[in-house]
Amino acid sequence: MPGPVIHADRHGPFLLTFLLLTFLVSWSFFAAGGVIPGAPGGLFFLLGTIAPSLVALALTERFQGRDATRALLRRAVQWQVGARWYLFALSYMAAVKLAVALVHRVVSGDWPQFGQEAWYVMGVAIIFSTPVQAGEEIGWRGYALPRLAARMGLAPASLVLGAIWALWHLPLFFVPEADTSGQSFPVYLLQVTALSVAMAWLWWRTGGSLLLVMLMHAAVNNTKDIVPSAVAGAASPLTLNASLVAWLTVTLLWAGAVCFLIQMRSSGAPAGRARQRYPAA
Repeated sequence: MPGPVIHADRHGPFLLTFLLLTFLVSWSFFAAGGVIPGAPGGLFFLLGTIAPSLVALALTERFQGRDATRALLRRAVQWQVGARWYLFALSYMAAVKLAVALVHRVVSGDWPQFGQEAWYVMGVAIIFSTPVQAGEEIGWRGYALPRLAARMGLAPASLVLGAIWALWHLPLFFVPEADTSGQSFPVYLLQVTALSVAMAWLWWRTGGSLLLVMLMHAAVNNTKDIVPSAVAGAASPLTLNASLVAWLTVTLLWAGAVCFLIQMRSSGAPAGRARQRYPAA
């Protein structure tokens, strides 16, 4: 399968515009959702979550035209890839969490707490939440990643995007209704950056398929609590106060990330094949 097209974007303001607008719109909605209770607040959170892709589509339509917008959307339904990539997308986080449980047993002598959700419930949740991930992935992996990769190479871009992606979630660590409320943001930053590397590797190996990245995103969200990492009653988001499970998850995610980074660099992952230029925004 041919690799994804990595566009050369020599106009820094264009990518910067996407990032600034995404943070401005998302954080504004997150803030509104945090102060407005009930269904209206939930709607604001939803709008904040899908802002990355709305901004990406708006900029693409405005500065590149309808054909480019359609091409970006087609990536979200690019399903003709090998079965092994579906298996990877579905099982990666679950495998990490089960490995964490084993290491926890060896290190501490006790099994960690396991989640109570049935496997079939997770499976159904993954199926239904995969399309929802288009709200983020058209923006992050569909729009931002190719432009970052054109500038610095795919491996470094996956790290930079991971840090940006994690930072975008920061307000949710201060919202009581969010499942990240009070948890350690620095530990989350480490986890998400490592996951960003794995998702960029999957995007590369599937020829730029956003559908597979969306599937992996949904699987991560719905299998991460096979072995929960959250600390009950945590209220210090900017500290390193995290559970042993969380730190073991960081370690194993980074073990995988290092392998993916090495492969992306040694296998010549595209890093700037100019197929089209983008106007500044």
